[in-house]
Amino acid sequence: MEILVSGSMAYDRIMDFDGKFSDYILPDQLHMINVSFTVNSLTENFGGTAGNIAYSLSLLGEKPRILATIGRDYHRYFEWLKKNGVPTEDIRVVEDELTAGAYITTDTGDNQITVFNPGAMKQQSCFAFDSVDPKDCLAIVAPGNLRDMADYTAEHQRRGIFSIFDPGQSLPAWEPAALAKCISQSRMLVCNDYEMEMICNSTGMSREQVGETVETMVVTKGQDGCDLVTASGTAVIPVVPTDDAVDPTGAGDAFRGGLIKGMAEGLPMERAVQMGNVAGHYAVRTYGTQQYSFTMDEFNAKLEQHFGP
Repeated sequence: MEILVSGSMAYDRIMDFDGKFSDYILPDQLHMINVSFTVNSLTENFGGTAGNIAYSLSLLGEKPRILATIGRDYHRYFEWLKKNGVPTEDIRVVEDELTAGAYITTDTGDNQITVFNPGAMKQQSCFAFDSVDPKDCLAIVAPGNLRDMADYTAEHQRRGIFSIFDPGQSLPAWEPAALAKCISQSRMLVCNDYEMEMICNSTGMSREQVGETVETMVVTKGQDGCDLVTASGTAVIPVVPTDDAVDPTGAGDAFRGGLIKGMAEGLPMERAVQMGNVAGHYAVRTYGTQQYSFTMDEFNAKLEQHFGP
């Protein structure tokens, strides 16, 4: 089955400041802040929702097509994707922009200052669907260019492509009517518990009313597992216990990779959600969104250990 992953491509640049921001930001001078922080280190990680989901799928033996934009500094990211067997032909290179970038500085109190440059993400990815067989295709629309998100959900519905809508961190940017339309044009909604509340507040609908507009909803709840909501009712899928978790960043994208893999294999939806939880388990054990790894044997053993054959 062909898998289409639309969303963002980004470089995450993470820095550590050996001090506390509060020692340098004076409360009575907030109207004229002018501070400079010297950091101890800088690491660059590959990120973005589309890149992260595609990476998770690559570990599971899939070769998803990425529908996204990337800037003129794309070379390192393309090399990484090719190393992991992910095709890059559908990613649109925007030569007059840099790739989207998040610049995250953390102080010794775990306070963070983040600056995000959307860069190439300001442009649409302009994917042509003529080469896609709707009957053998599964798509996810993850946070990225808003126009892409709206256009692709509509195009998926028009062509009969099974579409998962994953608004995530893009939620504050949506007009209520446009958000509700994108959800109703999709077959599945995936979000976390907090994002579900944001959707309800924005659209004015209850969770039950939102659920009536899609066939399936998957709501992740951190350590409390996931709610799988269908016409048959709600099933609660537990997480995989992880005593050595160090960083939740990217776990949601890893989860989506496992979920999509299970769906692509035609497995029951409950099993697909379980696979998502196993992928998320591996992601939280490392820093960074594409630093974790596993073999299929390890993945399947973990899946059977916690959820049975």
